[in-house]
Amino acid sequence: MTLPKGLADNVALHLIAAGQLIDSEPERALEHARYARQRAPRIPSVREANGLAAYLTGEWNEALSELRAARRMAGGPGHLAIMADCERAMGRPERAVELSRSEEATQLDQEDSVELRIVAAGARRDLGEIEASVVSLQIAELDPKLQEPWSARLFYAYADNLAAAGREREAFTWFVHAANADDEDETDAPDRLEELAEKLGGPDVVEELVTEAEAAEIGGDDFDDDAAEVDDDFDELDEKLDEEAGSEAAADDETADNEAADDKAVDDEAADDKIAGDKIADDEAADDKATEKAADADNAGGGARAQ
Repeated sequence: MTLPKGLADNVALHLIAAGQLIDSEPERALEHARYARQRAPRIPSVREANGLAAYLTGEWNEALSELRAARRMAGGPGHLAIMADCERAMGRPERAVELSRSEEATQLDQEDSVELRIVAAGARRDLGEIEASVVSLQIAELDPKLQEPWSARLFYAYADNLAAAGREREAFTWFVHAANADDEDETDAPDRLEELAEKLGGPDVVEELVTEAEAAEIGGDDFDDDAAEVDDDFDELDEKLDEEAGSEAAADDETADNEAADDKAVDDEAADDKIAGDKIADDEAADDKATEKAADADNAGGGARAQ
C-alpha cells in the first residue's frame, strides 16, 4: 500500500518515536503506534509495531490481534512466541501449546524457536502437565557449555519447571547455569539460588552443587551422553500429547472458528480504517492546496504593492 507523501512521513515519524520509546516508556510508544495504525492500517510494519507495544503494556488481546494481522499481511511465522504468550496470559494455555506445534513453528529461526519452547513449557505447566513442561525443554540448546543470547532464559525456565516438579537439587544446578549465563540481568536466578540454598541443607551441599554445575559448563559432565535418551523421552511425550489433542478435536474446531471470526473482524476494521485514512489523506491534501493558494495570493499582493 502506497501512502501520500505527507501522510507517509507523518506515519514514519510516529513509528520512529514508538521504536525509540518501546523499551523505556512502552505506554507512550503504544500511543504513537496506535496513531500510526489509525492512519495506515494496511502497512504490516505499522500493525507489528502496534502489536509489540501493546504486548509490552499488557494489552494482550490487542497485541494478539495486531500481530496476527501483521503476519497475515506480510507472511511468515511472525512473532509466534509473543502470540503464544498472549494466549497464555488470557487464560488459554492450550492454544499456546497448539501454536508451538503448528506448521509455522517449524519456520522459526533458532532463537525464536527456543523462545516459543519456553512459552509452551509454561503453558503446559498452567495445564498441570509439570513433567511435560520439564521434558519439553530438554532440547539440544539446553547445554550449559553454550552461551547464546537465549541461554539464560532457557536455563532459568528449565530450572523453574524443575523446582515446580519438586526436583530441587537439579533446579539449583540449572539456576547456577542461568546466573552464570545472565550477563544482562534478565532473570532473578541469584535470588532463586538463595531460596533453594536454605532448603537443600546448607553450605556444604550448595558448594558441592555449584562445583558440579561449573564443571558442567566447561565440559566436565555427561550432558551430551544423555541427549539421545532425552530425545526419546520427548518423542514419547509428543506421541502422548498427539493422542490427547485428537480427543480435543471438537474444541480445536471451535477455536479455529473463533480465530476466523477474529480475523474477519480485523479485516473489517482495517477496511474501515482504510476509508478513514483515505479521508484524512484527502483532507490533508485539501489543506495543503488551500495553504498553497493563500501563499500565492500573499505573493501576488506583495508584488502589486511593490509596483
